[in-house]
Amino acid sequence: MFGSFLPDLQMGLASLFVHKLRTLLTMLGMIFGVGAVVAMLSITAGAQAEMLSYIDMLGVNNIIIEAREALDRDELQVRRTISPGLSFRDFRAIHENVAGIEALTPRKRFKPTSTLPKAQDDIPLLIGVLPNFADINSLKIISGRFFTDAENIASAPVCVLGESAKVGMLGFDDAVGKWIKVNSQWLQVIGVLTQQATADVEGLEVANRNNLIISPLNTVLRRFEDNNSYLKDEIDGIYIRVKNDVDSVEAANVVQAILNATHKEAGDFTVVVPAQLLEQRRQTSFIFSVVMICIAGISLLVGGIGIMNIMLATVLERTREIGIRRAIGAKQTDIIRQFLTEAVLISIVGGLIGIAFGFTLSRVIAAAAGWSTVVTFASIAVAFGVSVFIGLLFGIYPAVQAAKLDPIEAIRYE
Repeated sequence: MFGSFLPDLQMGLASLFVHKLRTLLTMLGMIFGVGAVVAMLSITAGAQAEMLSYIDMLGVNNIIIEAREALDRDELQVRRTISPGLSFRDFRAIHENVAGIEALTPRKRFKPTSTLPKAQDDIPLLIGVLPNFADINSLKIISGRFFTDAENIASAPVCVLGESAKVGMLGFDDAVGKWIKVNSQWLQVIGVLTQQATADVEGLEVANRNNLIISPLNTVLRRFEDNNSYLKDEIDGIYIRVKNDVDSVEAANVVQAILNATHKEAGDFTVVVPAQLLEQRRQTSFIFSVVMICIAGISLLVGGIGIMNIMLATVLERTREIGIRRAIGAKQTDIIRQFLTEAVLISIVGGLIGIAFGFTLSRVIAAAAGWSTVVTFASIAVAFGVSVFIGLLFGIYPAVQAAKLDPIEAIRYE
């Protein structure tokens, strides 16, 4: 079977090389179409991978409660007449009334005005949490350790630095054991975190986890005063991890109901469920991918029309050749196979060039826009498979038209 196909392949290649420019122009639609599919899918895959990585880091078994900041002081004062804001009372109510909790910690943020050594870029954000914060958020220590319950009880002046905070204040040397000054307080560095993924999450006020100073909760509450503490929430966040056999969405509904009751529907908090965000993101990414493929498919469709157009012109040019082949014994299937081979060759070569173009385009976009792009085997296979299918589909009609020609009339054709 391969032996009978080889002559058709040789004839197809010879025919395409005779008209190099025309062949190249015919391929352009396939090149741009395949390139667009590969580039768009790589951008979508990159954005999805980055977002899913961050949501996964937040913890698919986690529930995050964030205090919702007021737009201005007046709004905050109005809220305080209804609700005291997020507090340790809420923390205890959740701990006592929500089943299936594995671990939870309050969080208190403090924005320093100065650090020593001076931060090279943005001043890191100081947060106070319990020691189980590292386990709840699956934080990994690259050097040193996380603080202990004893250090929290004693309000010890210790801290763990995010990777960016460490480099910005202490450079690339080992930071464990060194001291940093946050406002007027000295803290000893006892650990450094690995690089953390970052992304914007709807409903969640996201701090750059790489630019954090993490200290025991009592250390932040007792050593760092806030001049406007009477207007601030007692705590500004709660992290909860539920057990593996517990539905985090259902647990979050219970948390929401408890807080609605204690806050009297003031709307001064947000409950975020990473597992729910993960599912929503997957659905959104799938829909976006389908839309992008449809848009890029228009280019492939145009390319297919170009192939049909050029193949119909080729049939007219080679009418006498077709007549002679039929006269000396070629069957209609032989003629169909010959012209289909040429159409598929155009789409295959155009598809391969398009893959290279799409790969290059995705890299250029990543470098210019700073986006994360991921070229997957699936995107290449889809783009190439569709290009070959379109070449085959749009080559059928010209091939059948060529096979239907009357041999005698074809030989007489001028």
